[in-house]
Formats: sequence, C-alpha cells, structure tokens
Amino acid sequence: MNRRQFLKLSGAGLTGAALLGVASCGGGTISGGGPGGGSGNIFSFGRGADSITLDPIHATDGESFRATRQVFDTLLDFAPESFDLVPALATEVPKAEDGGLSYTLKLREGVKFHDGAPFNAEAVVFNFDRWRLTDNQYHKGGGSGSADFAYYSGQFGGFDEDSIIEKVEAVDEYTVRFTLREAQGPFVKNLTMSPFAMASPAAIKKSVEDFWKEPVGSGPYTFISWERDSEIRFESFKDWWGSSLPESQGYGGPKEDTIVIRSIPDNTSRVAALTGGQLNAADGLVPDDVPAIEEQEGFKLEFRPPNTIGYLAMNLQKEPFNDKRVRQAINHAIDMPAIVDAVLGDTGEIASNYFPSLLPYFDESIKPYPHDPERAQQLLQEAGVDNLETELWYMPIPRPYMPDAKSIAQAMQQDLKKVGINAKLVTYDWLIYLQKTGMGEHPMCLLGWTGDNGDPDNFLNVLLNSAAATKTSAYNVAYYKNPELDRLLEQAQTTVVESERQDAYYRAQEILHEDAPWAPIAYVKPPIGLEEAVQGFDPNPTSSEAFNGVSLSGGGGA
Repeated sequence: MNRRQFLKLSGAGLTGAALLGVASCGGGTISGGGPGGGSGNIFSFGRGADSITLDPIHATDGESFRATRQVFDTLLDFAPESFDLVPALATEVPKAEDGGLSYTLKLREGVKFHDGAPFNAEAVVFNFDRWRLTDNQYHKGGGSGSADFAYYSGQFGGFDEDSIIEKVEAVDEYTVRFTLREAQGPFVKNLTMSPFAMASPAAIKKSVEDFWKEPVGSGPYTFISWERDSEIRFESFKDWWGSSLPESQGYGGPKEDTIVIRSIPDNTSRVAALTGGQLNAADGLVPDDVPAIEEQEGFKLEFRPPNTIGYLAMNLQKEPFNDKRVRQAINHAIDMPAIVDAVLGDTGEIASNYFPSLLPYFDESIKPYPHDPERAQQLLQEAGVDNLETELWYMPIPRPYMPDAKSIAQAMQQDLKKVGINAKLVTYDWLIYLQKTGMGEHPMCLLGWTGDNGDPDNFLNVLLNSAAATKTSAYNVAYYKNPELDRLLEQAQTTVVESERQDAYYRAQEILHEDAPWAPIAYVKPPIGLEEAVQGFDPNPTSSEAFNGVSLSGGGGA
C-alpha cells in the first residue's frame, strides 16, 4: 500500500497502527469538526512538534510562537497573508522621528490582560525593560528551554548599553516613546514579531519562573492547559479588544470556543489524523500529501508564502570546514535540484541566496552552485582533503522550511560519498538538537528559518552576523565570521534610506555566495491541509497564524 492509498483509507475510517498512534498521542478526547470530528466549537490543529516555551521572549522556534500567537498581542501586526503593516495594540503605524532615532506610539485604551490587569504605556515599558536590562529583576525565566532573551539581543543589538533601544518612556497613560541610539531600518517591522508580544506585568511579577508554562497575555485566547508532547488547549477571551475590528486586517472573533494544538511528530500519522476526522487542520505536509489531500473529498489545501530557507550549515570552527574550498566543494557535490524535486516537489524553489526571493533587495543575478562532482573533487584536492570522515546532523521533526530532513540528509550523504566525503548521519530530540547545534558541536547540520518581519535583516543579521555565533544558543550555527559582512549588515540595518540598504544587501549576497558557509537548499511554501468546513484560516508568512478568525461552518462555533 502506498502513502496515498493509506491516507485515502484513513479518511474512510481506517484504524490501523498510525491512527492508533495518533489516538495515544492525542491525550484524551478526540475533538474537532468535519467528518467524524465531533463538537464544532473546537478547532483542532495538528503539527509536527511541541512548543519549547510559552514565554514568547524566551522562544526561538516556530512551534512555540504558534501557541503564543493565540495568547499574546504585539504592538503592530501584518495584514493576513502579507507583510503590510497594520495596528494592533498600538492604534497606528508610527513614523520615524529625528532621522529614525525616535518613535511615538499611541496605544489602545481599555485593553485588559487575561488576568484583568490593564494594558497601558507602563506595561509596554515594563516588558521592554525586562527584555533589555540585564539587572532587571525579571530578566530571567523561560524554563529549561529558555533562549535567554536571544531574540531581543539578535534584533536590537544586545542588552544594556549595547541595545539599539536606549530608553522606552511612558509619555502618558496611552502613549509610549522609543529612543534609539542609532537608526534601525527594520525597527517598526520588528514590533510585529512574536517574541516582542506584550505579557501581563502582574503575572510576571507573580511568578516569573513559572510564566513560561502559565502564560498571560491580552490575545484572543486564554491559556488553559499544556500536556507536554501532546496538546495545548486555549479558550476564547470574550473581552478581546479586536473582536469588533475589520477581519480584512486580521481582527474579529474569536469565533471558536476552544482551540487545541496537537503534537503528532510522524508525518503520515498526522495527515491520517486529519483525513480521519481527528483534526480540522494540519501542517508539516510532505509533497506526497498534497495530491492525497487534494483528491480526498471534504478537504482542501492552503499554502503559506515562501518566507523560509532551509540550509546545510558547515561549522567553520571545525576543520576542514574553515577552508572555503571545502565549503564550495560541498555546494558543488550536492545535486540540489534533484533533492528539491524529490523531497519538496512543487512546494520548493531552489535557493540561490541566503534569504527568500519574495523579500526586498533579493539579487536575482546570483545563481545556485551547479551540480559538478568533478569540480568538487578538484577543490577538495586543492584543499588537501582526501576521504573525509565527518557527520551530517539532521532534524528529527518536520519544519516548515524542511518537512522531511532525514530524506534530504540521506540524499546529501550519497552525493557527498561520490566525491570522497563519508558523512555519518546523526540526529537528536528536537530540544537537544537545538541546544547542541547552538553550542557548535556539529560538523555539518541541517537547519532553516522562517522569517519574522518581511525584511532581509531578519535572515542575514540573525543567522550570519559574527555576533550571532555565540557559545550557546547560537543562531549563526555555521560560526561564520566576516568583518566586511558585519559592516554591510550594520550599514543596512542602521539606515532608513532604501537605496543604501539595497547596495549593502546586494554586496552581502555576493560575499555569502563566494564564502559558502551554507549549502542553501530551498525556499519552501509550506502546505496546510484543512477540512472544507474550516473558514477564515489565513496562511501567515511567519508560519504562526492567530486563530481568532477561524470558524467551522455549520459547526456551532462561538
């Protein structure tokens, strides 16, 4: 029985091993609308991995943000399925003042956190002070998977005196002013990012160490429970500030009483749970799932915009990957078009640069390294490398930028073997994988990124700046350090002049292509399978949809 036949049978009521596995993973009563789905006021979403923390400032992974998006609001947001800025907790998108050194935000009045505490300018100041000041008594928490405020450091240059944000002041109860040490091109877009969502100061003061598992925000859903490696449950917040605002800008709702996000690591089991009526929607689909769901009566597909990149990072701290010729050889050795076609199909676009082609300042003149085993062997010979024994680490779970990392790793292993590189495949549990790659223990590893703010800064500066090559929790897992690139990225980040940003990013792309710290794989448009009854699901480029607008037609939703 092939995969497509299996999924068709599962939709007709198959209760084989895969579905039994889902039932045991689901942790309790099966819920969801559609065929065989039960109560219609519960929207159930299936994913490939659990969240690591529910304190957004301590998260770096998309699965954590998928959950926090339901509980928390940001100051600004993007309109559905786009990078068009819209107000959120702020009432308007601010303009740069003083040449980009200050911004003033007017805030919504009457907004409450889920614990009843008021949202106001002082709450904004509290959150930013907690994040940016290392001597703040609440600059801690996050649980065992804490990233130690890594997103703040990555987007705003560091903490304390290193932070681009010099101060955050409450001008009055509903006005807040940001003063920057230097202009930052993507500053306003950064305010949309999930890590910088507003948390209840009262809840953090009550127990900052437990906040990561008992989150309190002002979002459309309140947190109810978290059964680790199984499901997270939320209930609608009837007093959400966005309920009466236009749905075209992402507001309205919440339309369902309950949201359940289920973790089902096995791709086949997750899709079988969808087609078998145990889920209303699921992501992490592989290309074979796309026609299977399209042909399944009662189901449909959506695609997120390709705001992703998957890559093979080579660790420059470890020989012989500190030699550019070896890295170039690996780029030539891997038949990337064949891998993308086989593993990603129509959902993947072969990557040439280090951020996706839908973003501004993408240089279309740069082309991927051609598959050329002879050139790869020549470069390895020039570098004095013969019969290299190494490791290739791959992710244990599906990610939006790489739904089947093991298959990609196996194909790369075969290509590398043909040029004399013997790569042992290695993997770990997801949290351990992130910790170990973040400490640079790997020789080569597969990873990727889904963009947060529609700006190249969020890819290049976060993933390839020397400052991101830290001893722990590193984003720059290639440990690539190039002062010229750092200067260009700083130049692009610290100006609001579009032409200057483009010049810097074009030169940065040329340098990265030549130095080849990665073998970039693909820009992926992740598919999402849904029951036809699901309405109002707007695929988000950042992969973390808020579910306030989702409803189940005819299902008796809220």
